[in-house]
Amino acid sequence: MKLLSKLERTLAPYAVPNLTLGLIMVQGLVYFLATSRPAILIQALLVPELVLEGQLWRLVTFVAVPPTTNLLFAFFFWYMFYLMGTALESQWGALRYNAFLLLGYVATVAVSFVSPDSPSTNAFIEASVFLAFATMYPEFVFYIFFVVPVKVKWLAALQVLGYIYLFAVGDWQIRLLLLASIANYLLFFWRDIVGRVRSGQRHMAAQVGRTTKTQTKQAFHRCTVCGITNLTHPDMDFRYCTQCDGCYGYCTEHVRNHEHIKKPAAPTDDAMAKPPSGP
Repeated sequence: MKLLSKLERTLAPYAVPNLTLGLIMVQGLVYFLATSRPAILIQALLVPELVLEGQLWRLVTFVAVPPTTNLLFAFFFWYMFYLMGTALESQWGALRYNAFLLLGYVATVAVSFVSPDSPSTNAFIEASVFLAFATMYPEFVFYIFFVVPVKVKWLAALQVLGYIYLFAVGDWQIRLLLLASIANYLLFFWRDIVGRVRSGQRHMAAQVGRTTKTQTKQAFHRCTVCGITNLTHPDMDFRYCTQCDGCYGYCTEHVRNHEHIKKPAAPTDDAMAKPPSGP
């Protein structure tokens, strides 16, 4: 985001602070208006076909549609959205956070015109905020319904799996909306993603190197019966049998449970001098 960094000083006075709180307040207002007039939700949705017919307000009002008609779930969603949005704004500054949401908004509107007769949702825009928060604060713990503790990185993993599933089974509009929803995320975090992939590759290569090095080491102790060594079983205690002829080691399981190895007796001088008996 070098371009944004260069423009930040010029555009900073025009940034909208506390944008998360503003979106929540607008959605809350629409929610309570819809309790007495449910049709307002239909009139606020982004339907490109109707926008082309002159209902231009839909380009703006669809971001004010609440996440659900269930007040408990809506309140929980707003709580999480406020927590994550304010954290990102505090970390990035108002201008960068505004730009992040604006990119998601523009991508969603642009993609919606691919299927002009189908309504588009603002859910994917807000989901990108969650992905950004999980990337920056992976160890943060959410208390689901204020009771069940879950680290945000695991919730993000579930969201990514859900995206993969929707991309696999959804129509092209859903797929494009999914791509639009992560476009702003990818623009902001592609360096981090590439860095983590490279770090993972280096870690795997180092692990393979350590494993190969271990495998090429010569075992110092080996059980004569089962063949395990101090490399394959580093915690095993090996012993050597004094009753066996030679240096034969055994693990604790076989040190007292094995057949003693005896070397064949060497032939005596008399036996060597005695001619073989005839038939």
